[in-house]
Amino acid sequence: MRRRRPEKRTILPDTKYDDLSVAKFINYIMESGKKGVAEKIFYSAMDIIQNKTKTDGLKIFKKGIENTSPSVEVKSRRIGGATYQVPIEVPRKRGFYLASLWIIKASNNSSGKPMADKLASELIAAANGDGNAIKKKEDVHRMADANKAFAHFR
Repeated sequence: MRRRRPEKRTILPDTKYDDLSVAKFINYIMESGKKGVAEKIFYSAMDIIQNKTKTDGLKIFKKGIENTSPSVEVKSRRIGGATYQVPIEVPRKRGFYLASLWIIKASNNSSGKPMADKLASELIAAANGDGNAIKKKEDVHRMADANKAFAHFR
């Protein structure tokens, strides 16, 4: 028998922009509980975006996340001894999580610059519809498209 699900922790909006999604994103950046470092990285990235694009950093951030979040993904289902990749729709929360993760991973993978610079350029690229995070989203969509035949296993 399954136990009850743990209750969701409420997370407070960040101090600078008073935005919940920004606070979540900062938490995703954070490593080893170092929230101060994560905040510094994010806010510096916002300042860099402001200087580069002459538009509000938060707008670019929202647009980048929106462009990167997938609408479908594949999930492995085992049916009769065979494993099928079944395409499923992505809930909003998971879409935000995946987009954030891909943007942060793409920023981490490029080298030679401080994290704030890499994050800023990746967010700008995502807002413009290109970059590694967008490529990852397209790969996921392609995978779901290729396995459309198994959609009835949902």
